[in-house]
Amino acid sequence: MQIAIVCAGSRGDVQPYVALAVGLQEAGYRVRVVTHENFEPLVRAHRLDFCPVRGNPRALMDHALARKVMGSGQNLIRFTRNLHAMFRALMDTFLEDCQRGCQGAQAIIFSTLGFPAFHIAEAMSVPAFAAFLQPQTRTSAFPAPFVSAPRWLRKVGPFNRLTYAFMELLTWQLMRQEINRWRVETLGLAPLPRSGPYRRMYRGKMPVLYGFSQHVVPRPRDWPETMHVTGYWFLDTAEGWTPPQDLVTFLEAGPPPVYIGFGSMRGEDPVKTARIAIEALRLSGQRGVLLTGWGGLHPDEVPESVFVVEEVPHDWLFPRVTAVVHHGGAGTTAAGLRAGRPTVVVPFIVDQFFWGERVQALGVGPAPIPHRRLTAERLAAAIEQAVRDEAMRARAEALGARLQAEDGVREAVAILNRYLSRVPSRALLADKTLGHTGENTSSASV
Repeated sequence: MQIAIVCAGSRGDVQPYVALAVGLQEAGYRVRVVTHENFEPLVRAHRLDFCPVRGNPRALMDHALARKVMGSGQNLIRFTRNLHAMFRALMDTFLEDCQRGCQGAQAIIFSTLGFPAFHIAEAMSVPAFAAFLQPQTRTSAFPAPFVSAPRWLRKVGPFNRLTYAFMELLTWQLMRQEINRWRVETLGLAPLPRSGPYRRMYRGKMPVLYGFSQHVVPRPRDWPETMHVTGYWFLDTAEGWTPPQDLVTFLEAGPPPVYIGFGSMRGEDPVKTARIAIEALRLSGQRGVLLTGWGGLHPDEVPESVFVVEEVPHDWLFPRVTAVVHHGGAGTTAAGLRAGRPTVVVPFIVDQFFWGERVQALGVGPAPIPHRRLTAERLAAAIEQAVRDEAMRARAEALGARLQAEDGVREAVAILNRYLSRVPSRALLADKTLGHTGENTSSASV
């Protein structure tokens, strides 16, 4: 059986889906990963089929609009508008490439940014599965991770549910015209109403796989049974990878350092952010490993107590450090918690604040420091707490042990097996593609 997985974004947004693809392939499925062309080496390294999506998201981070996105903070409306403006020029090719990548698939899995695949599955009349890294299903338990709300209001159940409806409506309205035009002119489907696809998803009980742990985000009691919290989807370092010798030498030359890295987050002045990070390490008396990443965290002066590296696998590095400081991306947060290390979150945008709050609530890290309020003194104080608070360290180690005992990929594959076993055999055998003739299959809803 052929499965297409459509995902997009930064490395942290894509890597968990590669892990899921590996698990599905080991279970006997033929899996194609449809994502940005710059991730081809990552996908191919795990012997997976690959279909490129044109456009390099790393290059986009140098665009002026990217700085506006990073400066949106917790303002969902501003963030969504800026993100839409940044990707508008790539929308047509993105839709075209997603459609091409799904041809021949008998089931489709899509991430948050891979949502166009939902419409492709409808046109092809094949099963569709959402696979998300953040909670996106309506619940009274907590507000949508992408929505900022005062602490007292987060205890109001009806308000919390309303934040999800607001998020759905906002994101759909910004892309409604482009998506509906594509549905009609290319997919041969009817346009969707102003309410968007979400009502159809809920009524159709489309399964959703959540790639996080119940030990980090407990499953809300009011979620329907089709919402599955599987555990994290970790992708261990590919065979044959070896760390840079100078990094190994640095790690062995002294006590475990503090990791600092902000992934693809640039901020308005990445050089200033790098200076703050190095000064915070000095003030806290810690050695450090500084990851430059996509955010261009290049300091102008580097002391001997700090090692700068562009990229290194988290699953190799994090067990070798004493604490991790990062932006609060879903993937990086998961890796730090799995390693059992205290975490300091410096959130830049939307859901990163949610993960920072979860880290603090679990007692495995200090209060998050929003990037716009970041100073060397604040970061140094947080690092000192993460390194010296023995109770915090014990809680982080205990949580890490629980996460290491989980196998989120195996659980997700088992859930998909149960759903796919119910699909009529004639649907699995049919070669339902969006072919070159332009003819589409029936537009049954997912």
